[in-house]
Amino acid sequence: MDRLRYYQKTITPTTTAGQHVRNLRRQAGLSQLDLALMAGVSQRHLSCVETGRARASPGTLHALLSALGASLEYCNEVFLAAGYAPRYAATPLESPALDVVHAAIEQILQANNPVPAIVLDNNWNITAANVSTGLLLAMAGIPQDSAAGLNLLETLLSPGGLGDRLANAQEVRAAAWHRAARESACNPALAKRLSSLPPPGNAMQATVTSPMLLTRVCTANGELSFVSTFTTFGMPLDITVESLRIEHLIPADLSTRQRMAQAFEQWNLAHGYR
Repeated sequence: MDRLRYYQKTITPTTTAGQHVRNLRRQAGLSQLDLALMAGVSQRHLSCVETGRARASPGTLHALLSALGASLEYCNEVFLAAGYAPRYAATPLESPALDVVHAAIEQILQANNPVPAIVLDNNWNITAANVSTGLLLAMAGIPQDSAAGLNLLETLLSPGGLGDRLANAQEVRAAAWHRAARESACNPALAKRLSSLPPPGNAMQATVTSPMLLTRVCTANGELSFVSTFTTFGMPLDITVESLRIEHLIPADLSTRQRMAQAFEQWNLAHGYR
């Protein structure tokens, strides 16, 4: 409820709900007819909503925003702009109400060892990580008891961070920058953080030799290569839960897989696990 009161007290809509819908529709490359069919409304009514000649009901507005894939936090802003109360709360991450979420995250993180995995919030803060993530940071020459507490954008883009330990730093930094820039469009806090970080240089490559961008980490014993994938929670009804994503750094070659497995095995032996 704190987040709902925050919205009610601090946000004064400067963009109408119809303008929000139109902007989202155009960003998605959809025609009015496309969106109307997806949301189950008439094109005429959608046109009237976008131009302000009609006020969408809460149900219609929800159908339009769902069809457009708007985030829950952005949905709250649009509902306020339409004169309705915001629908979604942002439960504090440490709240007992999210115990089931924490349990699921812990299970995923532990099951991923010896593959590094981290949990990110919508500001790219690392809120949790598994043992293998700490082992990878140590191999990269970044002493860190736990990755939790780091900001992934900062450690990638700022001098002295993980970005300086990447063999393809320019490409990874550019990819992270552009993703964060897209996400910051609806996230003022992320936009502020991004503006304080050095932008990456031009990362255009003349020849594409891989179907995806690898994360290539330099260590004292050679390079480690990873494929990055993400896990998110399905059907979230809370802003905090929706904002969380788990990044998995999956070994891209046999050497990386073997070295991560060996490091994790040594850690287990050192801590009395078998």
